[in-house]
Amino acid sequence: MSERVLQVDALARVEGEGALYVRLKGEEIEKVEFRIFEPPRFFEAFLQGRDGHEAPDITSRICGICPIAYIMGASHAMEMALGVSVTPEIHAVRRLIYCGEWIQSHVLHAAMLHAPDFLGLSDAIKIAEVNPDLVKTALRLKKIGNSLMEVVGGRSVHPVNTRVGGFYSAPEKAKVRALLDELEWGIEASRKVALAFSTFDFPDDEHDYTFVSLSDPDTYAICEGRLVSNRGLNIAVSEFNDHFYEEHVDRSNALHGRMRDGSPYLVGPLARYANNYALLSDGAKETAAMCGLGEVVRNPFKSILVRMIETQYACEEAASIVRDYEEPKPCFVETPPKAGEGHGCTEAPRGICYHTYKLDDEGRITHAQIVPPTSQNQPQIEVDLTRVVAANLGMTDADLKWRCEQTIRNYDPCISCATHFLKLTVERS
Repeated sequence: MSERVLQVDALARVEGEGALYVRLKGEEIEKVEFRIFEPPRFFEAFLQGRDGHEAPDITSRICGICPIAYIMGASHAMEMALGVSVTPEIHAVRRLIYCGEWIQSHVLHAAMLHAPDFLGLSDAIKIAEVNPDLVKTALRLKKIGNSLMEVVGGRSVHPVNTRVGGFYSAPEKAKVRALLDELEWGIEASRKVALAFSTFDFPDDEHDYTFVSLSDPDTYAICEGRLVSNRGLNIAVSEFNDHFYEEHVDRSNALHGRMRDGSPYLVGPLARYANNYALLSDGAKETAAMCGLGEVVRNPFKSILVRMIETQYACEEAASIVRDYEEPKPCFVETPPKAGEGHGCTEAPRGICYHTYKLDDEGRITHAQIVPPTSQNQPQIEVDLTRVVAANLGMTDADLKWRCEQTIRNYDPCISCATHFLKLTVERS
């Protein structure tokens, strides 16, 4: 019986360092592994003993693509621990900067990293050679997200204007209002890119996922809500560890997230879309229909379309906030130190990012836990890989390897985010 081994030692067009290993014996799949070998970074460990107010800035350094997810999750957790709530005006500005993160991250992945898979091209530079207008549109769209983060947060990478309780200074009204024209252009540009991507030849692959996301009765969830699933889960963020757990596996420097019954689950655009479709804007729903999507998308390869629909929604939402923007006064609420425990969870572009902290009487961190989306998605990625391999055994090794890499990129894995923790045991004799 012949043996086939498919191995990719360093995955391309993903954030961080990961690998793929598949071993087949005849028609039997013996092993499928998504390996993460990026060195771990011990953020939870070196947060201990720090002032709780430092957590948002420190944790934002976990990722240069989605720093707002960490800033907001940590801020919400600290505010819960300290017993304070921000004003509606501060909340609106937080939602505005989060829209910026969604826009820049979604467009970077969809147009620059994922689209080449469907076109049989190696990278976005090759796309620019055959369709320069598409790449120019995508770059301008991404810049809108960067500009939002810069105007509100002080800079586009690792913003410096955010803090527990709000912002150090209120973004200037004139600079915020000046973003409106580009945002309105971005609404139609997002639709244009989504429709272009809808013509791709998508692999026929459907799966009955357990979709887990935030959900809020009043708005498409970005930085608020309860944790829900399409299987009936509906819990407060503070109950996360009662329903989910993480485990360490030898093949990965990132923990694997599972539900308490051991089953995998999916977070990210497909989960948000399925659980919150009714709360999308009419324009975003119209684009989804034009792309041939229903209210639930179970084909992971079509996540590229859902990301562009969310990009359109984020442009619409940001434009609405910008039109009504007035500088919040005050721009932060006081957060005096005290002992407490807090939980925070927001929707990073790749899915839910959970934080919990305990503080002592001086407001110093005694316990920290952060569960990023890629850690949670790893078991489901391996399930998807196994299914895709089984359905495509007749492919050549080169084609099957490409399809497996494409399957991983469906998730836009942020590997650096996932490797911030590793349990370390030292034995000395």
